[in-house]
Amino acid sequence: MSSQTHEHQPSNGLMALMLGAIGVVYGDVGTSPLYTMKEIFNGPHAVAATPENILGILSLIFWSLIMVISIKYVLFVMRANNRGEGGIMALMALALRHRNQQRQRNVIIALGLFGTALFYGDGIITPAISVLSAVEGLQVAAPGLEAYVLPITIIVLIGLFMFQSYGTEKVGLLFGPIMLVWFGVLAVMGGLSISQNPAVLEALNPLYGLHFFLEHGWHAFIALGAVVLALTGAEALYADMGHFGKRPIQLAWFSLILPALAVNYFGQGALILRDPTAILNPFYLLAPSWAMYPLIGLATCATVIASQAVISGAFSITSQAMQMDYIPRMQRVHTSTEAIGQIYVPTMNRTLLLLVICTVLGFGSSGNLAAAYGLAVTGTMMITTLLTLIVALDSWQWQPKWVYPLVAVFLVIDSAYLGANVLKIPQGGWFPLLIGGVLFLLMSTWRQGREVVTYHLQKAAMSLTKFIDSLSAKPPLARVPGTAVYMSARNLSMPHALQINYAHNQVLHERIVLLTIATEDVPTLLDKERVDIDALAQGFYRVTARHGFMETPNVPKILGLCRLLGLDIDMASASFFIGKETLIPSDKADLNPWQEKIFLFMFRNASSPIQFFKIPPERVVELGVQFEV
Repeated sequence: MSSQTHEHQPSNGLMALMLGAIGVVYGDVGTSPLYTMKEIFNGPHAVAATPENILGILSLIFWSLIMVISIKYVLFVMRANNRGEGGIMALMALALRHRNQQRQRNVIIALGLFGTALFYGDGIITPAISVLSAVEGLQVAAPGLEAYVLPITIIVLIGLFMFQSYGTEKVGLLFGPIMLVWFGVLAVMGGLSISQNPAVLEALNPLYGLHFFLEHGWHAFIALGAVVLALTGAEALYADMGHFGKRPIQLAWFSLILPALAVNYFGQGALILRDPTAILNPFYLLAPSWAMYPLIGLATCATVIASQAVISGAFSITSQAMQMDYIPRMQRVHTSTEAIGQIYVPTMNRTLLLLVICTVLGFGSSGNLAAAYGLAVTGTMMITTLLTLIVALDSWQWQPKWVYPLVAVFLVIDSAYLGANVLKIPQGGWFPLLIGGVLFLLMSTWRQGREVVTYHLQKAAMSLTKFIDSLSAKPPLARVPGTAVYMSARNLSMPHALQINYAHNQVLHERIVLLTIATEDVPTLLDKERVDIDALAQGFYRVTARHGFMETPNVPKILGLCRLLGLDIDMASASFFIGKETLIPSDKADLNPWQEKIFLFMFRNASSPIQFFKIPPERVVELGVQFEV
């Protein structure tokens, strides 16, 4: 659902959307207090818990929330909506819209793909670190339960991923109230602690953060690598914009989320000021002993919800990447009849679960994972800033004299956080880089391989116009009763399946529909924008069907729209002809040897177009064609 439909909601509808946004959008950033302060004062680059340092760190956290999330994401980046949809793939499509030079387009595509690859890395690390940090509360409540932390974490994660096939719609109404309770508990625990040491509020002054830098220099810069953990989930605000609309997300942030987070962080700071030994786990030690187990249960629910949002985002990004032909086709299941973005991708779900469990077992604790977390987040943040700069200049037509200084401030902040996290590469920062690098390699190889296949198909294709003209010049050809629908990648050349069928059988159907399905650089289209029909000679019809990159192409629905435009095609009697390409390695390869092997493997394991386009399998005829790559 586009946010354009949300902009003028009545107050009760707006409140419902805000509640939904609290439940889905803010799960990740909302669970950051579980591990951020613990990592800053207790991690591998621990900051000494002196009063000056505590106030300096709190000032950095608060002003990072203001500058990065409030100003950059909530007020600036969220302006870059592609018909109401957000996320890095939608942003890349917007940035490409006014750039025609191939070199510029290649740079934008490379940035978008690497940002997407890092987002997947975030999707692996977030469930691992969030659920681990919640279950680790057992160690605080009862140190003897430490051995059960990893098994319980894995059981919770397996349950979370098994649930995905039911879709977020089933429990969407539960998410908001649970997270509302969570943020309320954050605020109450933090407020009670602040009331015992109100002097901690002096850290609202940004000069404390500046003094921390002047005092500690290089060590302060390194500390940013842990401070950035307070900003995890910022990208989710933008990625989930299409589900709830810009205004509900903005109102929820300023009215509830930002105050609750700030109060909790300051409460943790006040606790450490009173008791420096609380750095071992300042979040759980805020709670009285009687509330420890209920808090662990609530935190586990909150982290599961936070993980759910990231996993759903990974499904949405996967769907968009498939539509834009950056990854092979996979089976998709829509879990909602109303929300386009609510989909389930079984292959991606199984892959994520396996990688998340391996990550939990490999790193073993949330502290170890914290080193890996920041690099994926900060890398994606910087790419988002660069792509939004292009959109501000091209689409919004903002004056460069205003855009460049604003973006320069964001880039300085992003660069500082990214640089601090680069230092953590030996401790675990290599992990998201490895994931991002591998996924970038796969996506770019797939894109390049598809371009090679398209080139060979076009090279071997006949001109459709010449073929139709040749039919009128020859003696009348035998025509089989009924309608044949040929799937065609390009609407100017003749489909290979038609060429092969005609060459071997020397017959044609009475009516031939050449169906081309094109993906537009917008998330959704109205039905009236979707189909164009061009009646050609000799009973040929060219049908061009368009869909947005958030939508699943559906051939039966397309043919139903054709009926409204005067072309009546009976699904029960039509035959669908699909070209099945078989690729074999070539001595004169168009791809590098290693790219060739990767592409051939991905091509052979792609989902069938019959399933992908929702074509009735009993009506399909596949005709093979072989190419060397």
